[in-house]
Amino acid sequence: MKPEKTKTAATSVANSAATGGIAATPCPCGSGRGYDACCGALHRTFAETGALTAPDAQALMRSRYTAYTLDLIEYLLATWHPDTRPEALERGERDLKWLGLEVRRHSRQDADHETVEFVARSKVGGRAHRMHEISRFVRVHGAWLYLDGQID
Repeated sequence: MKPEKTKTAATSVANSAATGGIAATPCPCGSGRGYDACCGALHRTFAETGALTAPDAQALMRSRYTAYTLDLIEYLLATWHPDTRPEALERGERDLKWLGLEVRRHSRQDADHETVEFVARSKVGGRAHRMHEISRFVRVHGAWLYLDGQID
């Protein structure tokens, strides 16, 4: 049985991208591509079909970072492994500004396990923050999911 579609933040972003809203802007993940050709394609596919289509852990991690910048809570929860996923996520703080993402390393352990090391920078209330994480990802039934991460 296919779940009934509801209008979500991801759907709103997908619709915005389709009409040229965010689509023409550089992707927040720092790939150098436009949002629509990068993380937006993954967000839109999820919003329209519920499918998770990241080709590897790095693409999923970048799409999750971008989802944080856009407050796409449904996407973040859907891409989190059920064994470690929180019951809920709260919307980002009003004065939180994401400043950038640097992917330091992407490594493959086997066909279904990869790690991504990254640094995400943000600013809250005028104070700069830096989060360094080594994240573990696992592929389940063909879809990459965030498992957990070690934060320094």
